[in-house]
This record gives sequence, C-alpha cells and structure tokens, in this order.
Amino acid sequence: MKKGMKGVRFTPKNYSDEVEAKIQQYKKEGYKLPSRHLLRTEEQLAGIRESAKINTALLDYISANIREGMSTAEIDHMVYCFTTDHDAIPAPFLYEGFPKSVCTSINDVVCHGIPSTKEFLRSGDIVNVDVSTIYKGYFSDASRMYMIGEVSPEKQRLVQVTKECRDIGVRAARPWARLGDIGAAIQEHAEKNGYSVVRDLCGHGVGVKFHEEPDVEHFGKRGTGMMIVPGMTFTIEPMINMGRYEVFIDETDGWTVCTDDGLPSAQWESMILITEDGNEILTE
Repeated sequence: MKKGMKGVRFTPKNYSDEVEAKIQQYKKEGYKLPSRHLLRTEEQLAGIRESAKINTALLDYISANIREGMSTAEIDHMVYCFTTDHDAIPAPFLYEGFPKSVCTSINDVVCHGIPSTKEFLRSGDIVNVDVSTIYKGYFSDASRMYMIGEVSPEKQRLVQVTKECRDIGVRAARPWARLGDIGAAIQEHAEKNGYSVVRDLCGHGVGVKFHEEPDVEHFGKRGTGMMIVPGMTFTIEPMINMGRYEVFIDETDGWTVCTDDGLPSAQWESMILITEDGNEILTE
C-alpha cells in the first residue's frame, strides 16, 4: 500500500490510459462528462451483450410471426413466453405500474401502447413493438416498426425515413462528440423530409438499469450537451410524426402517448455501446 494512502483501494480502470487522459483534458476545459459509473466494465458489457442477444432474437421472432388479424395481447403473450423461455424477464412488466410485457403502438400512438385483447392489427396499420429484456440483472432495449397488409405510400415513407433517422443518429454517436450532435442530425433529416421530431420523449442510458443517465434527445444543436465517452451504453430511438410534434398521454390508462393531431407516428430503436473508435450496435 502506498505511503499516505492508507485505506484506499486501487481498482483497475475499464478503459485505456488514452481515454483517461482525454477525460481529464475535457474536464479541465469545462465540458459536461458522464459519471464514471456510466462507463461499463468488461464484466458488465459481457452481461449486457447476453441480454441484448435475447432481445434481438425476440424481435426476430416477432418479425417472423406478427400478422394481420392478431390482437396486441397475442404479441404480449409471445414476448412473455419467449423471454421467460430464455430465463430472462420482460423489463416493462410492472415497471412503474406498466401492466404488460411489451409496448405495442399503432398508427397515431407514439409509444407506450398497452396490449389488449380488444385491439387487433388491421391491413394498413403501422405498429411499433418495443421490447426490453433483463437477463441476469442486465438490461437491453430495442424496437422495430411493422407494416401490416396493404400500407399506404405515405405511411411507408414515414416508416422508412424514421429508420433512416435512427441510423443517422447511430452514425453521429461517436466518442468525443456531443449528445446534441445526435439530436441535430436526426432533426435535420426528419424536417428535411417534412416530418417533426417528438420533443417530450427521448432515448436513455441502459444496461445496469432500465433507464439511466443520460437523456438522449432526438432534436437539438451540434456542439451542445454531454460529451460522448467510450464505455457508455444508451438507446437512440427517434419518434417521428407525420404532422406536428405535440403529443398527449391518454388519461384513461396514464401510459399511451398519442399524437396531438391524430396523424401517424413511427419509431425505431437501437441500443449502442460507445467504443474508442466509433460504436457497437448491441440491439436493432
């Protein structure tokens, strides 16, 4: 034990000396940096990746089985059974009182749609299925859009541009960039195509908990916000509206978020790990 440091325990860093040097440099320059506990250890990343494998396999399973005429309750049952069959837990179930294992959001529902035995997928619908998995205490999260039957060209374009927004956001999420860079890139692409970005909901840190710091907004200005540092894990999940960006929460259930103008909305979500030379897509 070093003289003068009695009682202090030394632990190895989970990132390189080069990363540490940059953290110290940017800290001196006054940049907002993530807390150290948000920079994942190798042990944590191993657990997060295993959770993410199940989460992605679940979305693949839904992709192969979702169909016109099924109820959203059937999707919920598929999610619960697949997840528990893989010794995992659906993260949404009873999270802050949410009653189901998955969010199913159709047409003008932006997010947090609650599955129901009375709600059926019909030709022309677009639906977001948002799944989150806990495996051995580690969390993963992703969502995909599905087009049911004969979908109008207008809705098809919304779904495609929203996916492009997600992909653009992922490309902007690079080490030593800023969170505002992600939001600006997404907003520019959405608005260039005549759409709006939902402001009241955002991406988030995830991995050790379901929702952690930082908030990852899908609109903003370049060169603003928290600095992106290797070791961070978070979601990029733009919600893009065909009309205005304003939304409201359905008072009947306290969860379902809908567009204020009744026009359709779409969302794609991925979870990423920031690496020293870019990022790794953990779920999509």
